[in-house]
Amino acid sequence: MNGPILAIETSCDETAAAVVEGRRIRSNVVASQAEMHAPYGGVVPEVAARHHLGTVNGVVDEALAAAGLALADVRAVAVTQRPGLIGALLIGVATAKAIAYAARKPLLMVDHIHGHIAASWLDPVALDPPFVSLVASGGHTRLDLVRDLRAPVLLGQTIDDAAGEAIDKGARLLGLGYPGGPALERLASGGDRAAHAFPVALRGAGVRDFSFAGVKTSLLYVVRERDGEPLGDAERADLAASYQEAVVRPLADRLIAAAVEEGVPTVALGGGVAANGRLRALVAEGAERAGLRVAVPDRSLCTDNAAMIGAAAQFTDEVPWPDYLGLDAVATAPPGGIAA
Repeated sequence: MNGPILAIETSCDETAAAVVEGRRIRSNVVASQAEMHAPYGGVVPEVAARHHLGTVNGVVDEALAAAGLALADVRAVAVTQRPGLIGALLIGVATAKAIAYAARKPLLMVDHIHGHIAASWLDPVALDPPFVSLVASGGHTRLDLVRDLRAPVLLGQTIDDAAGEAIDKGARLLGLGYPGGPALERLASGGDRAAHAFPVALRGAGVRDFSFAGVKTSLLYVVRERDGEPLGDAERADLAASYQEAVVRPLADRLIAAAVEEGVPTVALGGGVAANGRLRALVAEGAERAGLRVAVPDRSLCTDNAAMIGAAAQFTDEVPWPDYLGLDAVATAPPGGIAA
């Protein structure tokens, strides 16, 4: 069906709502909680959920107003159902069900990872399958083969920590605070990427999974060996550059290799780590050598947002009014795939 979709996203610490019509983003509103969680060095689930509760209605109203629409004008409501922080997800799902029920609209229960993959389908990137997608964020790291946007196929994923989580932990070890990604990238820009040989796990031809627990531990040992002695500016920059390289290079290398092996012409990036400039540069270099196209949404569509949920909703089955009242949020992703 055609017509605008009101989408809501509350899987972690961003309260977001958007109106999406086809590939067009009519509005995309995000209320960030980053400053609220900074003193704790990471997202506190209970704090995130309480903030969503006080913010989500205003964000929805703002998204509708920015799109120049009333609730009656949208054809359906979409919401992130899984995966994520369960308390945060519950706020979004309860809000979406209430709005959809009151307006007698159908509901679309969307997988968060599916949203990151579908973000490249929106204008102006407007990417159609086939392609291989890398989604790398604070909670997720995975490769998917996308021949049909309704059913991405998992190729590989992290076996322990997510890439974004490793970046944030590394930044904290170097005294950079939270969120760590942008600060680590700034510090790394002045360092030598070859100064430290941090380990890259799961090496070998055909490897598509990832592991970042080892590189985090290696940086911890380097810092501990200083026995409380402060790191100099140059040494911190070298550590940041070498550590960042050990995290993002396997992401780029395995993405390019998977696309070549699967015989598809394009690679796509999604998730908060896709905003990292070094990752983008490595993917661009590898794609040029392999003769591949690179599709990367604007940075605002890489981090958590509701426009991507509106995109994935168009490849998700509608639940008619009022059959969704018994549905609920789910903290985990389905085994081996995406709930599309």
